Amino acid sequence: MRKRPKEDSVLTQRKFFKKTARGKVIKVLRERYLRSDVSCGIEQCLICPSGGMRPLSLISLVPHPAYPHGHILVPDTNILLGQMDLVESPLFDAPLVILQTVLDEVRHRSIPLYNRLKNLLRADDKRVFVFYNEYCQDTAVYKNKEEIANDLNDRSIRTAVRWYGKHISSMLGSVRVLPNTYPQVVLLTDDVDNRQKASSEGITAVSVRNYVERSKNAAILSDLLAISSGDASVQPGVNHLNAIYSEHMSGAMLTTGVKSGILHQGHFSANQYNYLEGTVKVAAFDTPVLVVGRQNMNRAMQGDIVAVEIFLESEWRIPTNAVVDQDAALRNDDADQSDGEGDEVLQADEEARIAKDLAEEAKGTRKERSPTGRIVGIVKRNWRTYVCHLDPTSLSSTSPTSTATQAVFAIPTSTLLPRIRIRTRQAPQLLDQKILVTIDRWDITSRYPEGHFVRALGKAGTKEAEQEALLVEYGVAYGAFGKAIQACLPPEGDNWIVPPKGDKVWKGREDLRELLICSIDPPGCQDIDDALHARPLENGNIETGVHIADVSHFVHAETPMDSEAAARGTTVYLVDKRIDMLPSLLGTNLCSLRPHVERLAFSVIWELTPEAKIVNVRFTKSVIASKEAFTYEQAQLRKDDINMNDPLTHSVRLLNSLAQKLREGRMRAGALNLASPEVKIHMESAESLDPIDVKQKEQLETNSLVEEFMLLANISVAKKIQEVFPLTAVLRRHMPPPAINFETLKDILKKRRGLDLDVRSSGALATSLDRCVDPTENSFNTLVRIMATRCMLSAEYFCSGSVSRDTFGHYGLASPIYTHFTSPIRRYADVLVHRQLAAAIDHSPLHASLHSKDYVERVLNNVNRRHRMAQMASRASIEFYVGLALQGRGASAVNGVREEAFVIRTFRNGIGVFVYRLGIEGLVTFKGEVDFNAEAYTISVPSTSKKGERKSLSVFDKVVVNITVEKNANTQRGTVKMELVSPVTSGLI
Repeated sequence: MRKRPKEDSVLTQRKFFKKTARGKVIKVLRERYLRSDVSCGIEQCLICPSGGMRPLSLISLVPHPAYPHGHILVPDTNILLGQMDLVESPLFDAPLVILQTVLDEVRHRSIPLYNRLKNLLRADDKRVFVFYNEYCQDTAVYKNKEEIANDLNDRSIRTAVRWYGKHISSMLGSVRVLPNTYPQVVLLTDDVDNRQKASSEGITAVSVRNYVERSKNAAILSDLLAISSGDASVQPGVNHLNAIYSEHMSGAMLTTGVKSGILHQGHFSANQYNYLEGTVKVAAFDTPVLVVGRQNMNRAMQGDIVAVEIFLESEWRIPTNAVVDQDAALRNDDADQSDGEGDEVLQADEEARIAKDLAEEAKGTRKERSPTGRIVGIVKRNWRTYVCHLDPTSLSSTSPTSTATQAVFAIPTSTLLPRIRIRTRQAPQLLDQKILVTIDRWDITSRYPEGHFVRALGKAGTKEAEQEALLVEYGVAYGAFGKAIQACLPPEGDNWIVPPKGDKVWKGREDLRELLICSIDPPGCQDIDDALHARPLENGNIETGVHIADVSHFVHAETPMDSEAAARGTTVYLVDKRIDMLPSLLGTNLCSLRPHVERLAFSVIWELTPEAKIVNVRFTKSVIASKEAFTYEQAQLRKDDINMNDPLTHSVRLLNSLAQKLREGRMRAGALNLASPEVKIHMESAESLDPIDVKQKEQLETNSLVEEFMLLANISVAKKIQEVFPLTAVLRRHMPPPAINFETLKDILKKRRGLDLDVRSSGALATSLDRCVDPTENSFNTLVRIMATRCMLSAEYFCSGSVSRDTFGHYGLASPIYTHFTSPIRRYADVLVHRQLAAAIDHSPLHASLHSKDYVERVLNNVNRRHRMAQMASRASIEFYVGLALQGRGASAVNGVREEAFVIRTFRNGIGVFVYRLGIEGLVTFKGEVDFNAEAYTISVPSTSKKGERKSLSVFDKVVVNITVEKNANTQRGTVKMELVSPVTSGLI
């Protein structure tokens, strides 16, 4: 046997070190086999072996003034990490070669950017080719002694670029093309040292700014440029003498500080009412750490993971309970002001003075102070693309013909975020637009983060632009399903039907087509996940069944459609549209349990006693044929109509009777009956989708009927999959809230209404909530339940092997175990549960991925995040349409609409109110003399009806507000404003 030469082994082996979960460092050797048949991806190449995709063409190369005979771009890693917005732009149309070295490094450094890069590779409008340079024998390089990884990667990239140039020369030389007319292969890098080395090696290399500014679309593309570390044209040296903020500690110092207990790590949360205040929730304290003043926040932004240093206890403060509006306080700021100079430093000092004054006022008003500190470093940034509007007062020129670069302020839609300074040549054209902005940096000399323009969404205030804006703001994937996903669908399309008995589809399925099954859903529901049946048994018991769409039959693990569903996590419901998790062919047709058609289902069937006690339960795949699709109202009318006595109506009544007993049992066990403000937007017509009114959603008995059986199915399935898969079962839990979460609500109820709130258990809380009534105000109990709901922790999906058994329970439902099984069309967690249940009953083997605890944890973390974002997007959509409906009712800036409201919070200079009928909150501020009593949750303001008298306003007081929808000067969109008209008129104070 011939031994491989030593030098070959060095070239074909890759060595790296990795740390295990227990902290042990191990050396890993991987064999690398070099090939001579790696394609260059150029269509006209006769040198490389034929076959495979060849998206590059020497015939249709995009002209560039600097490269008149065409060119191919090869970006380095930092270009893709920092300039992805530019690379993704349709106007950036140069052919790209993405090297394997670069692709791997992007994957290791940023998974979100790696996913965007993968989407770019699949885009039909881009000419991008991945060249596997590390497997090509002509471009593979090996590590030199003392060479660091970054230098090795740079050298690998230069080697590949040089090979491409020679390869094109060989290709065109064979057909006698003049050398000075060859297309150029250009290395795109912002690394000055790398450009110098490339130049010395005869390689054409250029910075991204230099390339863009000489391109034909320079005016637009230059706006997309992120500010990079090597971009000296817009980044002068940092002058520490003019520093506004402290330098952040290094990562090593932060890690050491957190481990030693000197520093504390947590997520930063900005105060929505006071932009000079924020909090950091850390493990060492029951209450969040208070951070007061922009200097102490030290450039932290909403959602960042930060390290905070705690002050001495003598310097602890309480939250200021003041409304400090960022837009009002900063309206005179100059976006073009040089960082850390002149007015900018003075304005920062003025902000510090305001924060200090507020903190001093709050110094001794309560015995219980919050731990207070300052942020000394950022562990992980939460920067993303933000929806913004340009501040018109920050433009130096509004002339439509102006193309000069202007420094302007982009104001994020979220009040939790600071202004962002951007430089753009399109400022006048973007003035009334919703735009997307990305942050590039935030220096210690700048009061604001700096970023760049990405793209415009449309005119602010229009339904289309506003709806797309909220989808972007909350990270909802709303693009069309790609070709690979569509290819996973049944080829029969809409014509697919359940095949005849005997087909393999029927294997392990029960034929339940003769059962009187029906569905009960909201009006207009197209994605019908669930259906039910009930029938008496001869022994006096009752058979009931919940039948769920068998989505897992169509969505198989590790397919493009499964990956997309896992990434989306959930269907998102907006007022006027639905962003589906699955293609509509499945969601609204083949999986939807439509009436009078056969559908595949996954059924849970119980034998219940007349008192709704479970005798037994079984799980089976099935084929059903729903007999009717009711709305909640139709089912309620049918149940209540004494003249209707057909079998299906009897089934609905039987289901309702059992549901009532199931609910009674849950309530006895300590389940909570909480509330949230749910409203229904009434449209002028289905075609126009123009809102005309807002009304409270009516809760019928049939709503509860469906809910109870879905809960029963979810609990039964949870027990089964946890029994069979104790380490990887997909479950859902609701942790008991810390008692401290209820302290403020308990104090308010006791002081304002003399009511006690017992939070020792869910049962005690449920009982005390039932006692929170006001005989004179029917809505009071619902309001208290809404406020109690906000004290709760959010429910979450989890992997059963990742947490201790005693934390499995669902606090709100008073159930020791729970999952989601009943909505697989719109929730990906349910799809996983279906796969586990199918394996648990031996219907089909469980995919290997669902035996991996790490995989289940990773998927559920994304599903939890997507679920939260979907909820916020839905609420934002409702708020926007409530504003449009109010405009339709005449809520102009002149007239307004008057509504009753409850005071739910008091501030030093205003009150927070909740308009129960519309389900919206608002802020009413007072500019005059206000006496604030934090202990009594009361403010006192001058009477506007009797001179010399004062009126008190307290939490739970009922007031009347005038609601207007005004066009905000900064955002250029309709904004809901509220003024108090009774018992005082806030505009006169």
